[in-house]
Amino acid sequence: METIIWKIKRFNELSTTELYSLLQLRSLVFVVEQNCVYQDIDGKDEKALHLLGECQGKIVAYARLFNKADYFENASIGRVIVHPDYRDKKFGHDLMKNAIEGIETHFGESKITISAQLYLKKFYETNGFIQTSEMYLEDDIPHIEMKRN
Repeated sequence: METIIWKIKRFNELSTTELYSLLQLRSLVFVVEQNCVYQDIDGKDEKALHLLGECQGKIVAYARLFNKADYFENASIGRVIVHPDYRDKKFGHDLMKNAIEGIETHFGESKITISAQLYLKKFYETNGFIQTSEMYLEDDIPHIEMKRN
């Protein structure tokens, strides 16, 4: 069984290699796999905490964590991603558990808002989120707002 090591770092604590790897993973999934041309480097990375999931020295899971009012009114989680080669290992649930704990620990917040891709609704529901908006398009991909209290 493969083990994942979780780290939370501020932007200025990321090594050049870590930053390159997480941007490469985000591009692989959000741009190439989802065939979506959009501005991934959006100027928000400097505000975020970066949750890195490493397996054998490779970043295989990742999320950005924001304090309240940095992205939404509530704290938020974004850029939730698991490398395609590791999705069968259920790291997504560990990623969300660590993201929620990270927000509680680092920001002292329990109310979390996310902009979720619609097809992942059930995944987020199993992690305690409920749908709070109608479907909307973000970068031509159906999304819904979801909240966790």
